[in-house]
Amino acid sequence: MMKKTTIKDIARALGIHHTTVSRALRDHPDVKPETKEKIKKMAEKLNYQPNLFARNLRNNQANLIGVLVPEIQHHFFASAISGMEEIAQEHGYVLLVCQSNENYEREVMNTKALFGNRVAGMLVSVAQTTRTDEHFRWFLKSGGRIVFFDRVLDIPNTIKVVVDDRAGGYKATKYLIDKGRKRIAHIGGTKNLLISHERYNGYVQALQEAGLPVDKRLVVWSGFHEENGAKAIKQILKRGEPPDAVFAVNDPVALGAMTVLKQRGLKIPRDVSVVGFSNNPISAFVDPPLTTIEQPAYQMGMEAIKALLEQVQNGEEPPEDKKIVLKTKLIIRSSA
Repeated sequence: MMKKTTIKDIARALGIHHTTVSRALRDHPDVKPETKEKIKKMAEKLNYQPNLFARNLRNNQANLIGVLVPEIQHHFFASAISGMEEIAQEHGYVLLVCQSNENYEREVMNTKALFGNRVAGMLVSVAQTTRTDEHFRWFLKSGGRIVFFDRVLDIPNTIKVVVDDRAGGYKATKYLIDKGRKRIAHIGGTKNLLISHERYNGYVQALQEAGLPVDKRLVVWSGFHEENGAKAIKQILKRGEPPDAVFAVNDPVALGAMTVLKQRGLKIPRDVSVVGFSNNPISAFVDPPLTTIEQPAYQMGMEAIKALLEQVQNGEEPPEDKKIVLKTKLIIRSSA
């Protein structure tokens, strides 16, 4: 493994003291311009990379922003992080990304680790197994700032960046109703998350407006992965007459349900129409392509980090409560 270049290596190469190198790299006015130029050229030649963590500890300044997501491999979160990174680089910040793997204990551990690394603030989407918000309240009481996005918690003095989940659930269900579907099942997320309830509430609103009953036998609270969708649709099919449509909390859940429906010999959309939520890229390439509700993930990431930097850079106090709501869009494909 190649040894990392240090300030002392640069000093040794130029025959000067390492404190002069350190000052030059921090653009200190006591170092002559021509000396700075020599030092910076040598630093580039030796591929010197500054130690940001050490600098933060010395200066008590944080140019790091913590990002805590359930899973990086999920397209939605990867896209949101890309949006965050674009704004972070413009303002001279670096993202320190952690994933909870949908695990509450790991989420708590990562929150403490990010605080220990003196991040300027945190951008958080909570795990589906999160039981309490004490770790986030501790972070805030310790002087940290948090902006929640997508999966949010109702904690004062934090900003929430979300899509209009209720409107999205309503659009999806109303579209199915307009297509003549009457027994519309809903596979929801975990009950402890607000997005699960909001998407369900939109589903209920559309049914009630159309004069259709909310049949509890057609509703299963599940999770956010394909296996959750597969398990949930099996439960619904066991309860009697099959649904003629399914609205799933997200695309992976919808895909899991579609796999089981096809295994049972049901044709999509002839027998059962299916609508997802999030517009994951794979949803356009499955058979049949999935009708879904599009979430602007990249824009959500940008809005979240902008909201955080406004507080950090301007020294503003966190608001008592603020919510930034983005719009969703119905993407019509062959599954419905």
